[in-house]
Amino acid sequence: MARIRYGARDEAEIAAARAAGSRLPDIWSTGVVAVWESDPDVVAAVLPPPLKPTGRPLVRANISKVDLPGYPLGAGSVAVAAEHGGVAGWYPLVMPMTHERALIGGREVFGEPKKLGEVEVERDGLVVRARLARHGIAFVEVRGAVSGDLPLPEPTRKTDFYFKFLPAVDGSGFEADPVLVHCVRNEKVRKLEAVTGDVVLRESMYDPVADLPVRSLVEITIGEKTTDQQGRVVERVSAQSLLPYIHQRYDDPAQILDGPPEGSV
Repeated sequence: MARIRYGARDEAEIAAARAAGSRLPDIWSTGVVAVWESDPDVVAAVLPPPLKPTGRPLVRANISKVDLPGYPLGAGSVAVAAEHGGVAGWYPLVMPMTHERALIGGREVFGEPKKLGEVEVERDGLVVRARLARHGIAFVEVRGAVSGDLPLPEPTRKTDFYFKFLPAVDGSGFEADPVLVHCVRNEKVRKLEAVTGDVVLRESMYDPVADLPVRSLVEITIGEKTTDQQGRVVERVSAQSLLPYIHQRYDDPAQILDGPPEGSV
């Protein structure tokens, strides 16, 4: 009988898939990173508890092209500086991805706020332009010119904070208390250049990062880097405390509260 592709895989196939995922080579990306100071009250307002603001109301836009074997990936994020349990890191509000595989893995495994979108990084000589777009709106655009080489940083560890949860079947909230994830990335950089330019935030009802205005531009860089990542659950979070922030994850703010229509299949 021909193999039934929706049928169960045997233990050897499962082990082979797990082993293939654990021995990935270094995957290098070319990316533009812009960091700015915003309004401290706004940054504090977007942080679900138990995350807290840091000493500076920083926002970071990361816009990258990733050299994945077989197909290039566009990957981006807009995040705000945050702190939890003495650990400083970043809380991403939106993470556009150009491919479904990168989106599904990040959302289901780590709780990353990934969405399908357009991610572009262009360089013509010294001129650099990078953008994140969804629904026809380039809600973040970074543009400028390379102004010189920067010293290569030592390998570093960076932490992102995510909330992983499962919406309730009846639309009442969650099936269980959400969990807070610390995702630690080990980053190596092989090329880094400074960019003189600006950051443009455009109004979007789907991705309202324009609410995080550029009060003071800290830096813009373009570089080549590789990272790995490991996540761990650090604590369970009160469903009631997280529920007011869940609209951050969805284009339709009411989606998390939608119950199944009567008679639906």
